[in-house]
Amino acid sequence: MQKPFRLMAAITAFAASLALPAAAQDAAKAPDAKAKAAAPVKGDASAAGKQLYPQAYYDFLIKQRTSQGQPDSPELRAAVRDELNTRELLVREAKKQGLEKNATIKTEMDLTSQTVLVRALMADYLKAHPVSDEALHKEYDIIKTQIGDKEYKVKHILVENEAEAKDVIVLLQKGEKFEKLAERSKDTGSKINGGDLDWNAPANFVKPFSDAVVATPKGKYTTTPVQTQFGWHVIMVEDVRDAKIPPFDEVKQQLAQRMQGQVVESYVKELRAKNGL
Repeated sequence: MQKPFRLMAAITAFAASLALPAAAQDAAKAPDAKAKAAAPVKGDASAAGKQLYPQAYYDFLIKQRTSQGQPDSPELRAAVRDELNTRELLVREAKKQGLEKNATIKTEMDLTSQTVLVRALMADYLKAHPVSDEALHKEYDIIKTQIGDKEYKVKHILVENEAEAKDVIVLLQKGEKFEKLAERSKDTGSKINGGDLDWNAPANFVKPFSDAVVATPKGKYTTTPVQTQFGWHVIMVEDVRDAKIPPFDEVKQQLAQRMQGQVVESYVKELRAKNGL
């Protein structure tokens, strides 16, 4: 019933999925990974061990792991070396069995390769079309306006039709407890907590519901059923407080990811339109 619209979580998943590690883009510009075998790295704990893999694979994984926060240590390098040796042994065995010729496996490998190329393309596009600070501030101000300056602690009871909602209101007027009546609610997520929806800005709800919340005084419930696409509601406003909106700098990165998603979406739509899709 709540709209997926919170400032701290309003991030487009598509944009997040495009976060290609820097090592991946560097690898795309590197020479053929299979052109030469790996050379021992001075200082590695296992530098004297046998190596079955190309140096480019090793360099890529080290850069990737350290960019993800792992410290560049002898232990990390030894683990990567061991992982690559094991992987190479398994790949060789798979090829001995002709698995790479299997049509299904070949299709999966091709699709995986496509995924890497798509992510690289999107990363390059975003680099060429960055979101400006001015655009980020504008989006932040829009969201602040939508959220408003108040938050409401709300309970509700969701039923199938208006008649049921009116029955609930009559029972409340006779002194029945809201929490007890909430047991009949269709909203399984809140009914176990007496209908509690916790603190929310009105923008988190669909409009008929949010309008009713704002119009209902603190400590009161709606005396007229409220209809939404989910059914009929009886709403109680338990408390009201000033909205706690995080400062711009605290949410700048999330806003950037959200707006990058919008940039990517626009680019994809343009490509599809050009190709008649």
